Amino acid sequence: MNSLTNAKVLVIGGAGFIGSHVVGELLKTDVGQVVVYDNFARGKRSYLDPYRGDSRCTLFLDGADIRETDLLDKAMEGCDYVVHLAAMWLLHCKDFPRTAFHVNIEGTFNVLEACVRHKVKKLVYSSSASVYGDAVEVPMTEEHPFMNRNFYGASKIAGEAMCRAFYDRYGLNYVGLRYMNVYGPHQDQTAAYTGVIPIMLNKIDANEPPVINGDGSQAYDFIYVEDVARCNVLALQADATDQFYNVGSGVQTSIKQLCDLILELKRSDLRVTYKPYSADDARRLVQNRIGCPKKAVADLGFEYSYGLRDGLLRLIDWRQKNKGRY
Repeated sequence: MNSLTNAKVLVIGGAGFIGSHVVGELLKTDVGQVVVYDNFARGKRSYLDPYRGDSRCTLFLDGADIRETDLLDKAMEGCDYVVHLAAMWLLHCKDFPRTAFHVNIEGTFNVLEACVRHKVKKLVYSSSASVYGDAVEVPMTEEHPFMNRNFYGASKIAGEAMCRAFYDRYGLNYVGLRYMNVYGPHQDQTAAYTGVIPIMLNKIDANEPPVINGDGSQAYDFIYVEDVARCNVLALQADATDQFYNVGSGVQTSIKQLCDLILELKRSDLRVTYKPYSADDARRLVQNRIGCPKKAVADLGFEYSYGLRDGLLRLIDWRQKNKGRY
């Protein structure tokens, strides 16, 4: 078991959706210092507001990118552990694949190189269930073949391969976390690249019927962001190394079930609109992805705390309290 007592932890992407929650979870421990490294392309300074009163939490400069190796090198000085969450998101990668290469692949190489140079004890790398593509078996274990067909998933596969190579060549301890469908506060609620849950909530709040592509039978594994953040801390603390883990609930929820639940929680009488997939989407989009959580339970001691209903209620409450500010 790795102790975080008085440890210095660098959280790369620490002002982002998941990263800001990881910072919060770390500060619940007896960690010595948490340094946030973020370029604020997607993260927000306001997400760090709850921690500004904690002297253990500091921001490295007012915006720093993982492509800037001199800044990354400076930020990592004296760090015991690193959590690497910085990445371009799935649809952003689709539209800007060259930039995605430089951020997600070259940037991850920069992080790994700096970890070795500064003798970091352990890295937690944020991967994604996108590496799997569409399910050939449900639930998907960590042995599921890589069947990804998009740039984002390709960049995460490359990151995983580099982690393993750095472990083999330099002895850099790491754990990779393959997130299922993460949702919750601090997820981008309004941008073009946002997720399915914010899109549905935005429609309902505008008194417009939510739209489902296809027949709504496509099913996923939804996991609340605070559970994901807690898993990152457990991964730092665990003895496990050179391993990858699914981070999900293991619960299968169809998009129709999700939409019906959101309408119920919002007390809305709106009726769903069904829209056919475009030919391109029908061929490329993942229709079924549910992760097996057993390995993370056994090795990391991670079990999710928030079921979908509870997580959605917390998200709805956060949106209400932060209306116009997200």
